[in-house]
Amino acid sequence: MAEEFDQEEIKRLRRQANITQTELAKRAGVSQSLIARIEAGTLDPRLSTFKKILDALKQVQVEKKRKVEELMSSPVIYVGPDDTVVKVARLMQKNSISQLPVLDKGIQVGSVSETSVINRIATEGDPTRLVNLKVGEIMEDPFPTVSKTANLDVAVSLLRSSPAVLVVDKGRAVGIIAKADAIKLLR
Repeated sequence: MAEEFDQEEIKRLRRQANITQTELAKRAGVSQSLIARIEAGTLDPRLSTFKKILDALKQVQVEKKRKVEELMSSPVIYVGPDDTVVKVARLMQKNSISQLPVLDKGIQVGSVSETSVINRIATEGDPTRLVNLKVGEIMEDPFPTVSKTANLDVAVSLLRSSPAVLVVDKGRAVGIIAKADAIKLLR
């Protein structure tokens, strides 16, 4: 394993993890001066020491991964399959959102979006005909779901093919991440 990395790689990985030599040394159970000498190339460590340092760096990378619950919006704004399309429009407008999960007794059964409403208006021709139309009649497939403790990169990846990702805990919706939320990561 150590042959795959050189001493410069330890310095690069430490900086990438945004930790100090002192913090890395503490995590690896070695001295800070040893880390400094390895990074400077003045010491060629034993394989076991090199492995301890690499293991500590890998652990930092795992710990620094952001979790879904850090970005999700909660509580979830949703509609039921028996709600009207008018309720959908009001909720979307009031909350400045473009899609909603459709929940039945807390379980996701579909989704509804501005696009699905607009498509139905275009099909019907007269928007007033949609006033009493039920969400269940226009809903689309459910959003993909992730656990609230999942790594954020999983949710972001799912957003490439879905307008939103529903966050669940013990089968119940506890949050939602929309594409607009993912943009917040750029701040």
